[in-house]
Amino acid sequence: MKHIKVKSLAIGCCLLSLSACQSTNNRVGHGLTTAARGVGHLVLSPFQIAAGLLEGISSVPLMISSSIHDINKGMVKAQNKITLNDTYDSAYGKRLAEVPEDGNTGEIFYRMKHATLQLQKVLKEYGVEESEHYILTSVDTANSKGYTLFAVVYRPTQEIDVIDKYNHRSKRNYSHTDRMFYDAYRVDDQQKKLDTVVDWAGIPRESIKDQKGQAVLITLAANSIVEKKRRNDYWEVEQRWIQGQYLEICENQSENIKEKMNIRKVRTPNE
Repeated sequence: MKHIKVKSLAIGCCLLSLSACQSTNNRVGHGLTTAARGVGHLVLSPFQIAAGLLEGISSVPLMISSSIHDINKGMVKAQNKITLNDTYDSAYGKRLAEVPEDGNTGEIFYRMKHATLQLQKVLKEYGVEESEHYILTSVDTANSKGYTLFAVVYRPTQEIDVIDKYNHRSKRNYSHTDRMFYDAYRVDDQQKKLDTVVDWAGIPRESIKDQKGQAVLITLAANSIVEKKRRNDYWEVEQRWIQGQYLEICENQSENIKEKMNIRKVRTPNE
């Protein structure tokens, strides 16, 4: 697998001076459980955004609490390789200066196939080699409960032969046109290594229901790729997710990210 050479980020100093965030609104998104409660509407400092960038796509629910232009400014100050401005330009054909605060330009994905195409556009524009082999995958077993497990993976082939992960008996052949191609697979049907996981996160569907959240997801995924991240803990998490432990996974992740970003809990009127 080839990668472009990238410079290391010099944002360690930012993490030493994280400032406490301010809440301007105690409203919490409808339908979210304790994994996302306590976030409300936050105004993140550039230092907090820098800390969130280090955590990859798991910081999406907290990032989107700020305006899309403030998030982009934080990315620029943190010397992010790929900013929201880059994503809107490459994936949507819009400069960020033309984009309203809510981030909506009429582009939204409903399937990982389309999310992947948008991600690959961003990667190709940046100059990532083999950009067509990076995909966004999802495990949808908890979608009805309001949560999806996302992963950013490198897959060396455009057609796969795998064992169905949900019944463990049937062999399946999928190409990039099939919906189940956009699940992550550790090995193929011959038990040979298949996917390399770059990043993963359990994310409330409320956080990626609109273009703003989706653009942040794509931008953070792209940065995880160019920074050559690797997550070896995904496969155990995926099994737990499928077994129904999605809420515990999301809650632990949320508390960890809040701590890393120095975000104190914002209490709602009912708490």
